[in-house]
Amino acid sequence: MSQDNLTAVLHGIEDLRLEQRPIPTITDNDVLIRMDCVGICGSDVHYLVKGRIGDFIVTKPMVIGHEASGVVAEVGKNVKHLVKGDRVAIEPGTPCRMCDHCKGGKYNLCPDMVFCATPPYDGNLTRFYKHPADFCYKLPPHVSMEEGALLEPLSVGVHACKRAGVQLGSEVLILGAGPIGLVTLLTAQSMGASNILITDITQSRLDVAKSLGAHHTLLIDPNAKEADLVKRVQEIMGAEPNISIDCCGFESTIRLGIFATRSGGCVVIVGMGPAETKIPLVNALAREVDIRGVFRYCNDYPSALALVASGKVDVKKLVTHHFDIKETSKAFETARHGLGGAIKVMIHCQARDTNNKNKF
Repeated sequence: MSQDNLTAVLHGIEDLRLEQRPIPTITDNDVLIRMDCVGICGSDVHYLVKGRIGDFIVTKPMVIGHEASGVVAEVGKNVKHLVKGDRVAIEPGTPCRMCDHCKGGKYNLCPDMVFCATPPYDGNLTRFYKHPADFCYKLPPHVSMEEGALLEPLSVGVHACKRAGVQLGSEVLILGAGPIGLVTLLTAQSMGASNILITDITQSRLDVAKSLGAHHTLLIDPNAKEADLVKRVQEIMGAEPNISIDCCGFESTIRLGIFATRSGGCVVIVGMGPAETKIPLVNALAREVDIRGVFRYCNDYPSALALVASGKVDVKKLVTHHFDIKETSKAFETARHGLGGAIKVMIHCQARDTNNKNKF
């Protein structure tokens, strides 16, 4: 096995370095993974720029990255469902498995969650990475490594749509056409939503949303009056949405989602914005509009993989840029500033398409 374990390490604000680290030693329930693809998430960029997200603060060097896939290089002796050479997607959060949340089936709420690239835990933008085998999912031969890495954001969309109760005939407003908004769009379509409007402040992202099958798009004028936007949403959709999913987390988008949603409907908030936000709570209560939060995902990777493997969801269009791990700084600049219409920037820890049946 090559001893090259080039790793992207965040040392602090605006201080991302490539350095060699020892190849990890696995335990009985782990697999050692030769990493292939790692996508750049908005949280990765936020840690680079701000050094923190809420109470999660970078206080020591941290390996970045959590949207990932790779090839099993070694298998712990207790692992039965994977063998050396298997191509896998990596669910990046590992819960304690023992607390009430875990036993109750909501392990995403585990207080002792170990989540890749969330301080103080290292991520997986590295050539070799160890991970608990039960949170690795074997990819069918026809699913690419890039698609495997994209199961992470797709699982957020799956979890959001499940929390929202999207079903056949749902009329859905999606606020924000970034990567999470777009995977939520794809998921809502696959679950039978018949009328989907997606909003954003950037036309190029709305163009992508339209190409992915959005029924309607709305370019938001940040200076527009709230009441006018509510009216415009309902005019475009021809009805009040019974579900709104906010993928931004801004006060303005949360408010728009609540005001636009039909009485008795549901607003799901995915985007993480300020710690405190002014929202029209009495309006929502008086109209019995449910407000639900989303935190990552839980038992959603298998569903996300099934959607991709069956062809019901095509995430390939989301990948706009490819970089080698040696070009990590350039990759982050591209993602950070949206250069070249960047949506999802993919970093390759091996030569691109090494482990793909067909070229991506």
